[in-house]
Amino acid sequence: MRRAVCPGSFDPVTNGHLDIIGRAADLYDEVVVAVLINKTKSSLFSVEERLSLLTECTGKYGNVRVDSFHGLLVDYCRSNQIPVIVKGLRAVSDFDYELQMAQMNRGLAGIDTLFMPTNPEYSFLASSLVKEIATYGGEVGSLVPALVHERLLARIEENNRGGGSN
Repeated sequence: MRRAVCPGSFDPVTNGHLDIIGRAADLYDEVVVAVLINKTKSSLFSVEERLSLLTECTGKYGNVRVDSFHGLLVDYCRSNQIPVIVKGLRAVSDFDYELQMAQMNRGLAGIDTLFMPTNPEYSFLASSLVKEIATYGGEVGSLVPALVHERLLARIEENNRGGGSN
């Protein structure tokens, strides 16, 4: 069985993420979408919420499952028999960073990385930008799935009322 992992924070999942996940699902028998648990980083959505959103958004792919991990990605890959990491690249700046990570992961654990260029439609898209634009009232409905858009706006409204989640 050909297996790969698509790792990330997915806070929130965007249409760009889903494009990469869907294309990876066409190439591999199983794709694991792995949410990084980083207790030191402030997130808009909890890990459980991100897992739930990703599960709903990737439900149409029969060969995609959603999981979470903490620590080194290569350790997660080894313990789950996953030999390939799939990473989307938006720009040359992504490549510079991701190449260094890919070489380190290969050296540490023999895990290969597949670089997938993003669809040009999503080349500018980042979760942090989506959150910032939405926070200031900008329209992000075309950048995220409808379900994510609904929950994103609700979370921002909740935070504005002083009831932040995390």
